[in-house]
Amino acid sequence: MRIAVASGKGGTGKTTVAVSLFHFLEIFQDKKVQLVDCDVEEPNDALFLTPLQVLDKEEVCQFIPGIDLSTCTFCKKCVEWCEFNAITVVASRKFAEVDSNLCHSCGACSEACPTHSIVEEPGVLGTITHYKTENGSAFTQGLLEVGSAMQTMLVKKLKSRVRQNSEITIFDSPPGTSCSVVETVSDTDYVILVSEPTPFGLHDLKITVELLQELEKPFGVVVNKANLGFRDIYSYLDEKKIELLGEIPFSREFARVYSSGELLKNIPEEFEQIYQGIIEKVLAHETVN
Repeated sequence: MRIAVASGKGGTGKTTVAVSLFHFLEIFQDKKVQLVDCDVEEPNDALFLTPLQVLDKEEVCQFIPGIDLSTCTFCKKCVEWCEFNAITVVASRKFAEVDSNLCHSCGACSEACPTHSIVEEPGVLGTITHYKTENGSAFTQGLLEVGSAMQTMLVKKLKSRVRQNSEITIFDSPPGTSCSVVETVSDTDYVILVSEPTPFGLHDLKITVELLQELEKPFGVVVNKANLGFRDIYSYLDEKKIELLGEIPFSREFARVYSSGELLKNIPEEFEQIYQGIIEKVLAHETVN
């Protein structure tokens, strides 16, 4: 079963839920489980999983076209073929350039060029690192190269490197509803949405729900910081008939454990029961499917 943990905004507790569910499946359910950190701009699952053993680290490249101005005729064929508006050609100035932040390395411009003036050169996109946890489970992380805007491309490559020998794979999604989120959840069996009972939390939850409904993905909601007093989120879940998977209360003790970096070593007992309930509800969907 492939499970994504997502959220409409940052700071809702998405990573906390993803890492905790991974831990409980690994320890208490005796499942062969792996965790994949797809939040490639700022991956931080590893902070809670130490000590980790590095098994493999690979540099991932994308091929960026370069234009040879000495042979280019400035015919703009490459511009016409580029679906991402990544190429600028100004014939009167004999200027032609590819914007690496917009290029998706599809190769169309190279095919289109009648004078073969476009040559693709490798550029670093990021890294993918495979780890083994203290308990022997697999953990994989992607890290985007500083300055790159190709998060979705790295997420796609990261998912293609995921090992297929686990019963359950948990994908910690980037926050929001961007293209990298769509790529993360695209082939998952179930999505856990983590939200918080605040006006902003509800607003962004609604947007994410619309996205998942458009993608026809089954999902449920975990409400974090559940005792803050804003009840509108529950009215929304009832109105839309969205499953409430669990509620995680706002707790000073939990915050202390979290900030100490010992999230998985000193989880209060009440939280163990909450995560156990979430796991049971999510795995019930595997049986249904």
